[in-house]
Amino acid sequence: MTAPASIDEVERRLRERRYIGDRGLATSIYLALQLEKPLFIEGEAGVGKTEAAKVMADVLGARLIRLQCYEGIDLAHAVYEWNYPRQLLHIRLLGEGEDRRTAEREIFSPEFLLRRPLLDAIDNDDATPPVLLIDEIDRSDEEFEAFLLELLSDFQISIPELGTIKAKKPPFVVITSNRTREVHDALKRRCLYHWIDYPSPERELAILGARRPKLGEALAAEVVAFVQRLRAADLTKLPGIAETIDWAAALEALGAKRLEAEQVEQTLGALVKYQEDVAALKGGGAAKLVDEIRAETR
Repeated sequence: MTAPASIDEVERRLRERRYIGDRGLATSIYLALQLEKPLFIEGEAGVGKTEAAKVMADVLGARLIRLQCYEGIDLAHAVYEWNYPRQLLHIRLLGEGEDRRTAEREIFSPEFLLRRPLLDAIDNDDATPPVLLIDEIDRSDEEFEAFLLELLSDFQISIPELGTIKAKKPPFVVITSNRTREVHDALKRRCLYHWIDYPSPERELAILGARRPKLGEALAAEVVAFVQRLRAADLTKLPGIAETIDWAAALEALGAKRLEAEQVEQTLGALVKYQEDVAALKGGGAAKLVDEIRAETR
């Protein structure tokens, strides 16, 4: 599948796959493809950062390679490591002399290499370069960020025993961050940057229509109105669009046609994830919001 030839085509292909992004995101994706630069996407949890990378893999007809970052992630989990048990077995099967010395050189060859996501994204024979998703980079540490600089600048990885491995065709790289900490400027400079904010009511309604097409119009409108009000409230964690979709699915599964205070309270676990927030909404907050929404739609 060919890459999108314009920003409009990016938007169209995203919408065909039920991803309703704004024009700014489509522009950033188009430029990242044209300039062969990584795309760094920041935003609150649940606003569609990871989903954007997944959808782009489908748009491009490419394989998705995902590296989930976490505290303490190192090269052995992200790039490569040597298959030590196999290396030892290979040496033990040989006797002393020239064969053994040759084997000791052979064990540091590609066949004894365990390939992790970053090396797989750089060194492959895919007809279409893969989409590399480096997810939640803010969960990793600064040492791991420093390693990524070579990969993001030159699309290459250095392995001491083998030398430098450079991509035949650069992968489309998407890096996401929930901004739990600031990522170093050196990494951001190597990328195009885009911030995904919480959607407007109109766009959230369009997203809900695309993801839950069987949800009634009245219920969809009330769900969006309720979530939009929650985002203006003093909650421990504001719900993202992912929570909106999950909550709508829960209400749909219960056969809801309109928002009812009791049913809202019963399904809060799909929408908010902290006990303090659940308690606040069950203490009359949910019923009050439902009444306000009903009053506006009369």
